[in-house]
Amino acid sequence: MTENTVANLEHRFQKGQSGNPAGKPKGARHKATILAERLMQDDVEMIVNAVLTAARNGDMMAAKIILDRIAPVRRSTSFDLPRIEGWADVGAARAALLDAVADGDLTAAEAVDLFKLAEKVARSREAARSNG
Repeated sequence: MTENTVANLEHRFQKGQSGNPAGKPKGARHKATILAERLMQDDVEMIVNAVLTAARNGDMMAAKIILDRIAPVRRSTSFDLPRIEGWADVGAARAALLDAVADGDLTAAEAVDLFKLAEKVARSREAARSNG
């Protein structure tokens, strides 16, 4: 490579600037996922019927697959979530939720749902305070 080419490659993008600022569109799926869905699309009914038949014939693994889809096991968890009186308490709630995820007491999805609930509680309490 010539010195000009090397210099151009080194300064192609400014530091901290993405080469694709728009990024991947939200909801876009990977090509491999799309291909797998297309390949299985024709066989889904056959696969489901095979699992159902196996479960009816006493295959406990097949029965577990079906039951896990129909009635997933609910976990009982407990952790200390600070009382939320307003926006000032949301940070402590976030920290408690992250700790619960790190400790394995909550899944990330459960923590996200609970954090959204905490934000709604804070919003409603702040609104009640400003209206009252």
